[in-house]
Order: sequence, then C-alpha cells, then structure tokens
Amino acid sequence: MTEEAAGSIENLSFEQALAELETIVRNLEQGNVPLEKSIELYARGEALREKCDGLLKAAEEKVEKIQMNTSGNAVGTEALDN
Repeated sequence: MTEEAAGSIENLSFEQALAELETIVRNLEQGNVPLEKSIELYARGEALREKCDGLLKAAEEKVEKIQMNTSGNAVGTEALDN
C-alpha cells in the first residue's frame, strides 16, 4: 500500500473506516474484481481492520465504570480495569 493510501486511513473515523472495510469485503466476496485489484483491496482492508481495532482498543481504555455509594447514588468513576 502506498504511503498516501496509508495516510488517508490514518485520518478516518471508526465509522468511516468500518464502512469502507465493509464495502471492500462485499466487493471481494462478489468475486468479480481482477486479481491485482483484489490484492490491493485486501491490503487496504487489512489496514482498515487494524485502524478499527486500534480505535476500539483506545475507546475501551477510556470506558469507566460508575461508582455507587450505599444509597445507590453515583459518587464518581473508576477506570474499567480497576
């Protein structure tokens, strides 16, 4: 994949990357893409998958659970891993 193509993936949101990945999968599953183009699409799809995976992991790290006191009122938050 070219540096330009990789750079364009870097700027995509999760939703944009996932939508493009879904389009690539559909095109490859239809089987009417020439071999060379299939290889290019596969490589871009793999890069998009990695982007989505990284964004999901980053979001997961930000998720916090709400701490409740004995009365059931929210008193703060705690990192998910604690």
